[in-house]
Amino acid sequence: MKADASRSICRLCWSAAKRQQPPRRARPDENEARQLLLEWLDHSMARPKQGEVGDAQGVPETGEQGQEPLPWMAANHRQFAASVFTHAREGIMITDAANTIVAVNEAFTRITGYSREEAVGRQPLMLQSGWHPDCLSEMSLALVASGHWSGEVWKQRKNGEVYAEMLTVTALRNADGTVRNHVALLSDITPMKVREQQLERAAYYDGLTSLPNRLLLTDRLRQALAQNQRRARSLAVVYIDLDGFKVVNDLHGHDVGDALLVAVAQRMKKALREGDTLARIGGDEFVAVLVDLEWPDDGEPVLERLLQAAAEPVTAEHQILQVSSSIGVAIYPQDGNEVELLLRHADQAMYRAKQAGKNRCCLFEARQEAVVTSRRETRREKLEAVRRALDRREFVLYYQPKVNMKTGQVIGAEALIRWQNPARGLLLPAAFLPIIEDQALSIELGEWVIATALTQMAEWRSAGLSVPVSVNVGACQLQQDDFAQRLFALLAVHPDVDPCCLELEVPETSTLGTLAHISRLMHACHAMRVRWALDGFGSGFYSFTSLRGLPVDLLKLDRSLVRDILNDPDGLAIVEAGVRLARAFGRQVIAEGVETVAHGELLLRLGCELAQGYGIACPMPAAELPRWVGSWQPAAAWTARHERLSYHDSAVLTAAGHQHGVPSFETWGHSLVCRGSGSPVMGGKISRP
Repeated sequence: MKADASRSICRLCWSAAKRQQPPRRARPDENEARQLLLEWLDHSMARPKQGEVGDAQGVPETGEQGQEPLPWMAANHRQFAASVFTHAREGIMITDAANTIVAVNEAFTRITGYSREEAVGRQPLMLQSGWHPDCLSEMSLALVASGHWSGEVWKQRKNGEVYAEMLTVTALRNADGTVRNHVALLSDITPMKVREQQLERAAYYDGLTSLPNRLLLTDRLRQALAQNQRRARSLAVVYIDLDGFKVVNDLHGHDVGDALLVAVAQRMKKALREGDTLARIGGDEFVAVLVDLEWPDDGEPVLERLLQAAAEPVTAEHQILQVSSSIGVAIYPQDGNEVELLLRHADQAMYRAKQAGKNRCCLFEARQEAVVTSRRETRREKLEAVRRALDRREFVLYYQPKVNMKTGQVIGAEALIRWQNPARGLLLPAAFLPIIEDQALSIELGEWVIATALTQMAEWRSAGLSVPVSVNVGACQLQQDDFAQRLFALLAVHPDVDPCCLELEVPETSTLGTLAHISRLMHACHAMRVRWALDGFGSGFYSFTSLRGLPVDLLKLDRSLVRDILNDPDGLAIVEAGVRLARAFGRQVIAEGVETVAHGELLLRLGCELAQGYGIACPMPAAELPRWVGSWQPAAAWTARHERLSYHDSAVLTAAGHQHGVPSFETWGHSLVCRGSGSPVMGGKISRP
C-alpha cells in the first residue's frame, strides 16, 4: 500500500479512535494505529466468504485472529478496526478483485445516499456522473502501474444530485501480486468547489449585471483578434455609454438605477449575435465585441439594435424610465490590431458621439489622433516636471504604521511617497505616479524609495527603534532582469539593516501574465532574506495555483473591500474568504483601510489581527513615527477576547451582518451603488467620418 493511502487510513483511525478508546488510557502513536488498520485490511479481508456479514456495517467477518491487541484497547484489534471503519468521517468503499462492492461504511451512505444493502453487490459505476469519462481509464492505468490513484471527481448521489468528491483508491494485492481488493476513501468537497466557483465568477463577472467584466473582456478580445486574424475577418469593438443615467440615479436613487442597468444590459445582450460579447466595465459603460465580420459594414444592424435596446423605456420601482446610448466603434484591422489600442479608439469615438448630440453611433477616424498627440505633448511636460523634482530632492517619504490589533504590537510601517511641490504643496501619489508608471523614470524613483527607506531604518535603529518597513514596487521595476542585483547593491550600502526588516509590496495585477518571472525574482530576493507582500489582494483575480506558485509572505487585503465590510455582505464574504485562504496557504494576512474601531473588531472576529488604516494612524513624517510608537494604545474592544466567525452558508452570514450593521442578502441585493453620467434622450443615428 502506498504511503499516501497509509497516512489517509491512519487519519481515519485516529478520528474514530478518539471516540472509542476507554478513558484515562494512553493514545497509540501513529505507527501503532497505522499497523492496526493495515492488519485489519490485510487479514480480515484476506479470504471473505460469500454472504458473510460482520458486526460493523458492511465489514466481512473471517474468523481469523490477528496479533495481540495493544494494551490500551479493551477489545481485540479486529473489533477496534471495525469501529474505525464504521465511525470514520470519510466514506470508505471496499471492492473485490472483480470490482464488486463488498463493504461500505456509514459515511459512504451519508455522502452517496446508498445504504449498505443497496451498495453491496453492485459496481462503483453506479456513482458515475458522466462528467469526466476519461477519468476511469486514467484511474485504471494508475492502479495497474502503481496500485494507487487520487484526485477530484464528480459523482452522482442516489437522488441524482451531482457532487464533487476527493477520491483515493488503493489496490491490495495477494502474495503472488494479484489484486485482492480495492479500498476507496472519499470525501464530499462540494462546498469547497462551489466557493471556488463563486470566487472565480466574482473575479471575471460583474456582480450586478452578471456580464463579463473588464478582465474577462480583455481576454476574450485578445482571443477574438487572434481568431479573426487567422480567418482574415474584421472585428468591431463597440464602446457604449448610457446617456441620462446619472439623472435617473440622482432623482430616483441607486436601487432604481441598478434596476435600469440590469434591464438595459439584458436587452443589449439580446441585440447581439451568437459569439459576440457584451461586458460591463464600470458605472454605465459597456463594451461589445462583434466578431467574424466579413465586411466592416456587417456590424451596422447590430449597432442599430443596440441603440434601440438602450432607448426603450424601462419600468423599475413603479417608475417609467428612459435613457439612450452614445456608441463609439473601432474596426480591426484598420483602426488598430491591439486590445488596448482598439478600446482607446472606440472610447474616443464614443466621446465624439456624445459631442454630436448623443443617442447615436460614431466610427473612429484617424484625425482624432491629433487630439491624442496634443495630450501626449502635455504628458511629456509633466514627465519633465517629475524628473526635475527628483533631481531637486522634492520627494519625501511618509510612514503609515501597521499593527497587531489584538496584542497592540507595532509590526512595521509602510513607506508612502509624497511630492513636496514648491508651488502646489504636498502632493499625493495619484498626482504624479500615473504619469510615470510605464516610463524608465518610475524605476529610478522606485529605487530612490527603497534607498531612502533603508537609510531611515538605519537612523531609527541607531536611535534604538527597530521598525520593519514595506515599500511598493512598480510594474516596471519588476520587469527588470537585474532587479535582484540592484536590490542587493542597495542593501549592501546599509549592512546594519537586517534585510528581513524590508518588505516589498507587489500589486496583485502586476503579477498577472508574468508569474514565472515574478516567482524567480521573489525567490532570488528571499535568498537575501527580503520579505514579499501581495498588495490589493481580493481586488482582482488570483487562481489558487498562481498563489501557491508565488513565495509571498503576506497577503494584503484591498482597502476597497475592507472599507465596506460593515455594510456590504458580499465584501464581507470576500474578506472572510481571503483570511481563510491566507491561513490555508500558510500566509500572514493584513487588512488595509481600517477606518474605525468597528472595522477592527469585525476583522478580529474573522481571524485577521494585522491591520493598517486611518482608524489606526495617518501617514506621518519619519520624525513623528518614534513618538507615535511610544504612545500608541489599541482600542479596548480590540484587545478583548473575540469569538471567531465562520460562514458556511448565507444564513450565518446574514445573521452576522445584522449584528454588525450589515443588511441581509435580500436588502443588500437592492443597494448596490453604480455611478455614471448621461444626458436626455435624442434621436438615434449612426454617424460616419
